[in-house]
Amino acid sequence: MQQTEVKTRKFIDCRDHPSEKGCTLKITGSEEEVLRVAVKHAIEDHGHDDTEALKAWISSNLEDE
Repeated sequence: MQQTEVKTRKFIDCRDHPSEKGCTLKITGSEEEVLRVAVKHAIEDHGHDDTEALKAWISSNLEDE
């Protein structure tokens, strides 16, 4: 049986970054999944622009689960 590398799951929680919307969404998964979904959420639901700065900010705020 081949061993697979165990990846640490990451999360980001909107409650940790208060906004006018009072969003309570928490996104959990692999780093790549969370970053992709969190960027989409920030753009579509919070009105942020799709920039490298946004992606970098979200990436730097991911936490280990």
